[in-house]
Amino acid sequence: MRLLAAPLLLVTALLAASGTAGAEATAPEYDVKAAFLYNFTKFVQWPPSAFHDDRSSLRLCVLGEDPFGESLETVAEEAVDGRTLTVLRAGWMNDPAGCQILFISRSESQRLPEILAAVRGAPVLTVADVDGFLEKGGIINFILEGSKVRFEINQEGADQAGLKISSKLLRLATRVVAGARQGP
Repeated sequence: MRLLAAPLLLVTALLAASGTAGAEATAPEYDVKAAFLYNFTKFVQWPPSAFHDDRSSLRLCVLGEDPFGESLETVAEEAVDGRTLTVLRAGWMNDPAGCQILFISRSESQRLPEILAAVRGAPVLTVADVDGFLEKGGIINFILEGSKVRFEINQEGADQAGLKISSKLLRLATRVVAGARQGP
């Protein structure tokens, strides 16, 4: 079942990104966002220092109230560049820099400066769906255009984190910010 779910999520995310009519009407918002999170792993390159060793998993962490429900379970344990995708959920983490992807829930909006400061300079792809996230130093922010899930990218933030974002992913973004302000 899980082998069929990943391609379905990929198709859903690609349809949503391309703006094909109907994709968003049949897939709830956080199902589409879960598919995007999984697919970001295919278009972002982490430096070797992001992992303890060659067999370490790729950790996708959800910080704060989890809006995904079971959506992320369909991609958990999938292989990504020879690594297993592990999904972790926590109300607060002592070391959010231990994640390769950190989704920061809206419930943590007031703590964004503190959270982003904790991962500044670490190879962590920070993702949220919070207004002004890129300007505060976040790397990818989900936005809604009508009922369509889109995303915007802070290229400078990715560079500072040592992450390489594929030009294919950059082209799909509704907005790429080259010089977003970093920090509070």
